Amino acid sequence: MKMCLNRICSIILAMFYGIWFSPMAQAYSFGMIVPDVRQPSALSGGSACPVRAHQLTAAGSIAVRWSTALNANPVTILTLDQTASGRLTEIEQAITQSLAVWTGVSGTTLAPATFPPLTRTATQNACGPDGLNSICFDQADMAFTPGVLAFTRVITTDRLGVQVGSSAAATQLGQILDADIYFNPSDSNIAYATPQALAANPKAYDLESLLTHELGHFLGFSHSAVWSAIMFPFAPAPGTFSGMRPAVLRPDAPLGDDDRTGLRVLYPDPADVIHGGSISGHIFPANPLALPASPPGVTGVFGAQVVAVDAASGAVVGARLGGWSCTAPGPAQFDGTYEIAGLSVGHSYTVYAEALNGAVDPSQFDNAIVSLCRNAVTDPGWPPLQGCVVPAINTSFTTRSRPGP
Repeated sequence: MKMCLNRICSIILAMFYGIWFSPMAQAYSFGMIVPDVRQPSALSGGSACPVRAHQLTAAGSIAVRWSTALNANPVTILTLDQTASGRLTEIEQAITQSLAVWTGVSGTTLAPATFPPLTRTATQNACGPDGLNSICFDQADMAFTPGVLAFTRVITTDRLGVQVGSSAAATQLGQILDADIYFNPSDSNIAYATPQALAANPKAYDLESLLTHELGHFLGFSHSAVWSAIMFPFAPAPGTFSGMRPAVLRPDAPLGDDDRTGLRVLYPDPADVIHGGSISGHIFPANPLALPASPPGVTGVFGAQVVAVDAASGAVVGARLGGWSCTAPGPAQFDGTYEIAGLSVGHSYTVYAEALNGAVDPSQFDNAIVSLCRNAVTDPGWPPLQGCVVPAINTSFTTRSRPGP
């Protein structure tokens, strides 16, 4: 599985792909984009420090529609109710419930009112760079390579004032202007079942789990190497689902603690006094000569997953891909820095670092890693002082920790 990064519209926009694969067999991280400092500072902010991809969270700001064009040969979406209207209602319930999973997390500005009522469209190919957030179940795409169950294509702006299709002009750097979710429509070996139909179709994938994962990309997440996270890049086995089913008292039940922590970092609520804790530090090599000779400026380990475990419960509550920092006017410095934010205050945590050389590898995080730098080679006319090159991820180290000051 690969996350792909393409730039379109003369590098004004970055298009990110979040893909969920069937098990062919980092934790919370975000899509990043470097503002276009070739533009006037009033548009770019004047800094080449990477910013996070994100939606706006004012009431009614994230409209979502879904295409009722469904594949019939083979039937891809399996429902308990097989009537024409009942089938659509059941699928819509799964979408609505998946949206509610993300708005059910406390301590964020992502609230149920952020999403206006879900709408339908009969358009066959509703997904595309049109400024409309869409979910499509019967639209072919080149991204459907073997093993791909679903993917999300996200267009994020690197300067203010950009528009995509019917979207409003961007008012924030990193703002998501269009996000579309695609489900593989025509693989005879792949079917998706609504929660009501899953038990009777044990060879189908749980539609709600996949929707919830893809909505994470829709909101700006990359992947997570935490097994319990909904943003782990591999889907649960057919006939099973991720986490627990949403409930009235636990709408966010399918998420892992890593997902919740990440959401609080991506969409922080200024009024939240519970999750204001953070842990930061550096990862340095015991032998500095082990650092790559090029690109220059690499002074710490880049790409390690740094994990925070609650000392009382033993649960992984948050983890980050560490290794870089940035201070305006940029660019990113690969100095081994990490910060795990969004943690509950008053708790004790054990922290450790590990290489991405297990079930999840660096290719799963392209939109959180490759997009940290721009330079005159990738972007003609880029100012040399604000250009950098992302080093290779270090995947061949072991670690030991020592107490902080």
